[in-house]
Amino acid sequence: MLKTLRQGGYRAVTLEGIARRVKRARTSLYRRWPSKRHLVAYSVLSEMGARPAADTGSLRGDLRAAVATLQRAFAGPLRTALAGLVADMGHDAELADIIRREVLGTRRRSMRAAFARAAVRGEARADLEPELLLDMLTGPFYYRVLIGHAPISRRMAHDVVEYVLRIAARRD
Repeated sequence: MLKTLRQGGYRAVTLEGIARRVKRARTSLYRRWPSKRHLVAYSVLSEMGARPAADTGSLRGDLRAAVATLQRAFAGPLRTALAGLVADMGHDAELADIIRREVLGTRRRSMRAAFARAAVRGEARADLEPELLLDMLTGPFYYRVLIGHAPISRRMAHDVVEYVLRIAARRD
């Protein structure tokens, strides 16, 4: 499905075409996904992972786990499909809502929980603005994929985590 999304954009994705490709009846797809939008959201979420911030016992470990899911996702077909998907979201409010709610919302809840766990452990300040921190943590990955001006490297991922940790750190 992501290959079709990458090659032709959201409009090129059809449940008929997916059913043909996976050799299933179209009705079997509709039983699982009520619409093409839901299938696209499921595919993107499957590629990215729903819970990126595993509870590793430290904020550093949780954030490294979270950015590792982005590195993996953007190393695959989602890298080239993302620009078209974002463009299609600009023209399809329902698609945008599903992606925000089912993909980004799920992932952001997981990462918010990592900051909450860190605050309880005394690793992070309690007065943080979590939404801004999440943007700072994930934004560079999306920006580099969409703009293409620089690669997503291990060093870059490491640096992003370290910068966010500096901001989040308790100031005693």
